[in-house]
Amino acid sequence: MKNLIYLAGIFFLLSACSVRKKPTFIKVDDIKFVSFKNDTIRLKAGAYFKNENDIGGKLSTDEIKVIVNGEEVAQVSSEEFKVPAQNEFSIPLSVVIPSKKVFDNKKGGILGGLLNSVLNNNIKVQFKGDIKYKVLGFSSTYSVDTTQELKIKF
Repeated sequence: MKNLIYLAGIFFLLSACSVRKKPTFIKVDDIKFVSFKNDTIRLKAGAYFKNENDIGGKLSTDEIKVIVNGEEVAQVSSEEFKVPAQNEFSIPLSVVIPSKKVFDNKKGGILGGLLNSVLNNNIKVQFKGDIKYKVLGFSSTYSVDTTQELKIKF
């Protein structure tokens, strides 16, 4: 009899928590320069979501590529993120790019690429890949493909 009561209690708790659908992916935005040093360029961005469920989950971002001026230069690094229940939230995305990869131009070498970027005063940055969502053994993916032009400020 006790087992039946425990089983009914667990069933009631699980049915009271709703997992109606996966969190809604809104956008990747706010791509900004964090630092610009001799050997590295650091960028940050935010991936915005809305979770209408009573249960959270986890998001991972290991497969997002960063493309600068048409060339793949890095991948997003981020720890697994815990999704809050019934809330809007954003995941911080951080990128470390070797500056050699950004400014190295096949025609003019590093100096040609540097001069081209300085004269144009901007860099085209694209985030492309997948964000994975996991909850209670269920998983799904969100496709990300966002492009922004960033102004270079020296």
